[in-house]
Amino acid sequence: MNDAVPIRFAAIGLDHAHIFGQTRGLLAAGAELVGVATRDERSGIAQTFHENAPDVPTRSEAELLADPDIDVIVTAAIPKDRAEIALAALRVGKDVMTDKPGCTTMAQLEELRATVAETGRIWSVTYSERFEVPAVARAGEIARSGRIGQVVQTLGLGPHREGDRAHLGASGGRPDWFYDEANFGGILVDIASHQFDQFLWFTNSTTAEVASSTVANYAHPDDPAFQDFGDVVLRNDHATGYVRVDWFTPEGLPTWGDGRLFILGTQGYIELRKYVDIAGREGTNHLFVADADGVHHESCDDLPVTYYRQFLDDVRDRTETACPQEHTFEVMRLALQAQADAVRQGHLA
Repeated sequence: MNDAVPIRFAAIGLDHAHIFGQTRGLLAAGAELVGVATRDERSGIAQTFHENAPDVPTRSEAELLADPDIDVIVTAAIPKDRAEIALAALRVGKDVMTDKPGCTTMAQLEELRATVAETGRIWSVTYSERFEVPAVARAGEIARSGRIGQVVQTLGLGPHREGDRAHLGASGGRPDWFYDEANFGGILVDIASHQFDQFLWFTNSTTAEVASSTVANYAHPDDPAFQDFGDVVLRNDHATGYVRVDWFTPEGLPTWGDGRLFILGTQGYIELRKYVDIAGREGTNHLFVADADGVHHESCDDLPVTYYRQFLDDVRDRTETACPQEHTFEVMRLALQAQADAVRQGHLA
């Protein structure tokens, strides 16, 4: 593909607010948005998307998939539908960028793996808590430099706010599918896929096993198919990881979640406060390092992120610079396994 010709993409599925970051990232990297389709035009996210991009034509899914001039399909559909959309796109020769989770069942994952192998197309899951957070990219540079020694453990915290306005679009609340495990895949598949990605990446691992996992409904007795808490212990032959995710962010916190990541090395450690330094410094993307030379703070707000540009390079060059395909598969395998094996607590049905 000629680098001078912009990559054309279409969005199918406007059900989650991550579609805004995905399309914004692709546009900023030089791609061209040529059409959208969604199965629920009444959703708050779809309405907000159309308001923000009134010149982008709405077309049918079939029309977008059949258009030979469209190179990439991006989707943030209801999680259970993302694999179906991706498979259809892969089979007509298009590369796919999907919101996390990329799928919600092990059967979907196996079909995606087989279809990628058969078609040679790219199935990329946007793990935005790494790909869109400059502090995480900077932490990776530090970890890979050897400054904190060998990374032997990660501790990832992914709290979220149920009523966060930025995630609701034009609607007044979360849609019904948000409260049904069959639709969102379970809290460890949905939110914790970010933390599985970061564990593998920071520990330089290709695989791991789920040592233990828990899901719970502690505060939503009227929604017994919803999970508001989950945790996981991961391990392999050279590292361990702990993951905690929840929907308990208080209204008083000035962001949707106090996402934190701790990276333990044999000669130092890193702490990331991705979205807020609680009762501390202003802004986001705070990175702290303790190493042989002392304690250091870096503000990473102005550092670049590379995922979207690298993804477009991969589409052009048939490479894997944005994220290795096997890594993407393994992240989703771990998430699905953790969810399937989890001890269930609280008000869960």
